[in-house]
Amino acid sequence: MIDGPFDHDLPMPEPYGVEAPKVRTSGQQASGVQESEVQESEVQESEVQESEVQESAVESVATHSASGHRKRSRAGSARADRRAARPPRPFWLEAVILLVVAAVIAVGVHSFLFQAFYIPSGSMENTLHVGDRVLVNRLSYKVGHVQRGQVVVFSGVDSWTPEGSISQPHNPVLRGLRKVGSYLGFAPSGETDFIKRVVGVPGDHIVCCDNQGRLIINGTAMRESYLYPGSDNRTLPFDVTVPPGRLWVEGDHRNDSADSRLHTGLPGGGTIPINKVVGRAFVIVWPFSHAHQLTIPRSYHTISNATASALPSAVGLGVATPMLAFRRRRRRLRARSCRLRARRS
Repeated sequence: MIDGPFDHDLPMPEPYGVEAPKVRTSGQQASGVQESEVQESEVQESEVQESEVQESAVESVATHSASGHRKRSRAGSARADRRAARPPRPFWLEAVILLVVAAVIAVGVHSFLFQAFYIPSGSMENTLHVGDRVLVNRLSYKVGHVQRGQVVVFSGVDSWTPEGSISQPHNPVLRGLRKVGSYLGFAPSGETDFIKRVVGVPGDHIVCCDNQGRLIINGTAMRESYLYPGSDNRTLPFDVTVPPGRLWVEGDHRNDSADSRLHTGLPGGGTIPINKVVGRAFVIVWPFSHAHQLTIPRSYHTISNATASALPSAVGLGVATPMLAFRRRRRRLRARSCRLRARRS
């Protein structure tokens, strides 16, 4: 039996469910520090390795680009050296190349954009004189439509009689030069190309003439101030309606023009097919003293369109017919309802 107090303190028991804190010894603490240092050193080594890999990749790319640049510079300098060592082309060869390029450009422009024409006769005086050169827009009717008053060039192959004969030289060299000149607009293009003014488009009703010798187009008397002095429309009276897809054309010198008036006995009644039109002549380019733009005379802007004049009547008829039918049906229904009421009563 122990009567006195305890000689040394004993640890008190922990309450139930509470774990006593673990006390690390100095040896365990040292080992933990060593482990953390090892982990940090491994992380640093991995970062150093990644940076080295990136630097090596960048250096390799720079090396490849520099080598490629050096190769290209060497290749460029080699080509420059070869060009410098190459003897210069002779003048005649450069002249031939220049002429070929110019010819290719001229053919492209002539075939698709513009074409120059030589005026061989006086049928369009005083608007066009013999020897004038006009520029024709070949795209105007591919993206637009023909209008009254425009001056057009068209082909009369197998349909119209030439207005004048063009003598052909017997020398083949001169014939070749004539063809080149006609192609470029410096010589007559041929006997089958005509240039006239469009007087009527499809659907127009044209009558010649009133008491004052004026053309009547869709009921409008024309004041043609552009005609050659002394021109008389009454020499060839006519009364025509332009068929679909065709044009009625006349020259400005009515007494010296073989136009639609002289071809009324042919198929189409003197009119020409729209698809035979080469293009619109829009400017005189030679001689410079006579150069000007070919515009539509003001008198043609006062003509009412034949189809447009009938359009209001057609629209009115189209609106009135359904309304009349609706009113008649409404009256029938009302009368029927009245009869049913009378029977029931």
